[in-house]
Amino acid sequence: MSADDVILRLVGVTQQYGRGPTAVSALSGVDLEVASGELVAVMGASGSGKSTLLSIAGGLATPTTGEVVIEGAHLSEQSPAQLARLRRRSLGFVFQDFNLIPTLTAVENVMLPLELDGFRPRVARRAGRDALASVGLDEKLDAYPDDLSGGQQQRVAIARAVVGGRRLILADEPTGALDSVTGERVLRMLRSRVDAGAGGILVTHEARHAAFADRIVFLRDGRIVDESRHDPADVLLTGTSR
Repeated sequence: MSADDVILRLVGVTQQYGRGPTAVSALSGVDLEVASGELVAVMGASGSGKSTLLSIAGGLATPTTGEVVIEGAHLSEQSPAQLARLRRRSLGFVFQDFNLIPTLTAVENVMLPLELDGFRPRVARRAGRDALASVGLDEKLDAYPDDLSGGQQQRVAIARAVVGGRRLILADEPTGALDSVTGERVLRMLRSRVDAGAGGILVTHEARHAAFADRIVFLRDGRIVDESRHDPADVLLTGTSR
């Protein structure tokens, strides 16, 4: 891939907790690139470093050593305000527990990142409405999270992650609380956003979900031990993963 295509680059990333003989390495010398139009699945046993990698990739945690570069911006060189702005504009997070604000409606949850970035309310609401329509929730704009099913809440979270044309989507077990049909619908939405030009990382423990990715990276004890390339066309065309 050319340098212009790379959205995310991790270079020699290490994350260590504690010091001395009791120190624990969550990540050890991880190198990873994610290009525009590429979805990378990260797999590994519990405790292998998957969620730590995602947090560092999104600037939610600072690595002990190494560098994180998003669209040419070195995160270590960003001020707190610059880093917050980059996360609002370039990064979309999909968390396991949705992280929706219960006192805001679906459209208010989705438009919130844009409002925080200074968009006028009318413009932000229009973008939020369009994002919800793209995930099939245009009739649930004014519903509160407690009035939505788990699958609908997850789709709101997906809409919030992609609103405003985010370039890097980071999803941590996004289908963990969903039934298989709704889970596959969410993965197809993620795949569609990546196919439109974003880069994506999908943390998952299920091979059938990883089948939606272009590349699968395997973590063990904080290290990338293997990776394989995959053509997601089969699962997208047939509707079943193999």
